[in-house]
Amino acid sequence: MSRITSIFAALSLAAMSAIAAAPVAAAQAAKVVVIDQARIMRDSAAGKDIVQKISTIEQAMESELQPQATAIQTEQQTLTPKLEGKNVNDIRADPALAAEVNAFVGKTQQFENARQVRGAELNLTERKAWSDFFTALRPVLREVVEEQGADIVLDRQEVVYAGPTVDITADVIAKLDAATPTIQVVRQALPERAPAQ
Repeated sequence: MSRITSIFAALSLAAMSAIAAAPVAAAQAAKVVVIDQARIMRDSAAGKDIVQKISTIEQAMESELQPQATAIQTEQQTLTPKLEGKNVNDIRADPALAAEVNAFVGKTQQFENARQVRGAELNLTERKAWSDFFTALRPVLREVVEEQGADIVLDRQEVVYAGPTVDITADVIAKLDAATPTIQVVRQALPERAPAQ
């Protein structure tokens, strides 16, 4: 290798080392803190409040559906012996039985539709509640981050390792509990569909 080539290689290596070291130096200058978002949701007063309220709403929905479910079970128990040993043609040949089967199928479908609507409403209610939770969390997190003088916040689930000194989760939970111990959880309804024209 000529002397000029080796000098050029050495300069290139030095330049590459400087470029590679720049982000490391910047990262070392920035203060990084870690939060455990799942723990904040699970252990904060507001998070526990949401879970309890969602559970209450879910139980209310199940109670609303229970009379319909019981009626369908009772009707099924009455209808089953009448259908024993009969095929589709036998049922069609008996207009009263066919009408009874069709009515039962209709009620079953209505119940299934009602159950799906309740499930969608519960999902919507839960999403709204957690959205409100994160809205309340944002200023608390900002306050703790400023107190810590941090530049970067990472979620613990995205970090391979973080020592206990950089984890500010407990501080965030304490401040969130003081600022927002509860979240208003309002049962959401699906938007009304416009009637088909």
